[in-house]
Amino acid sequence: MVASPGSGDRAAGIVHQGAAGMAQRFLRIWHHPVMASELDNSWQEIELPGGALQLWPGFLRPAEASALQQELAAGLAWQVDRVRLFGREHPIPRQHQWYGDEETSYRWSGLEMQPLPWTPELAALRDRLQMMTRVGFNSVLANLYRDGQDSMGWHADDEPELGRQPVIASISLGAERDLLLRRKTGRARGERSVKLRLPHGSLLLMSGDTQHNWQHALPRRARLNEPRINLTFRRIQAATSKPAVSIAAASSPA
Repeated sequence: MVASPGSGDRAAGIVHQGAAGMAQRFLRIWHHPVMASELDNSWQEIELPGGALQLWPGFLRPAEASALQQELAAGLAWQVDRVRLFGREHPIPRQHQWYGDEETSYRWSGLEMQPLPWTPELAALRDRLQMMTRVGFNSVLANLYRDGQDSMGWHADDEPELGRQPVIASISLGAERDLLLRRKTGRARGERSVKLRLPHGSLLLMSGDTQHNWQHALPRRARLNEPRINLTFRRIQAATSKPAVSIAAASSPA
């Protein structure tokens, strides 16, 4: 079921007259070459035993991030799917869509998502991420959290088609939300989850054994009425492909 971002009682995005013009300015900025000085001292390494996390809080400047959020909220083909749990079907508590190269289908929780073609904005972000990371991202999962009632349960991005040590590049737009991480196994009694605040325009890189050793979730947040968009760029591999080679930025702070 395809849902219009402006429909329903809950706001699906922030769209206003002039958003298209802001998006065009965003694209012009992002097609400019990257200066090496722009990448210096931008990454923050997050301590995670048995994993590798780096956060760039200001990856997008506020105006760029807002323009991109508005364009994606209005322009992506958001849909709501249903998954079967314990014999009953439940709607996923968010809207989402899958974009990428041909033959990059993605299976999770009983769903098989076929990629839609890249939009200009998503392709521009992919190109910039590939320039920075030297990882050939060929797909992206877009999630729209309409407000604090929308969430993501505990999971790891460890599907076979992502490879043994996937590099996931996650961009956050809109309302600042908490990302929680917990060990898959061996948790000590009373051990607390790791909590990360993901600000508007930030980039989080998850690499190494993160998906093998850790799960992550985005919990509900009471009294939050603002939307959030999350873009997780990935590399889908053929059954015979070798794992993607990550770059220095994905394995250590730049």
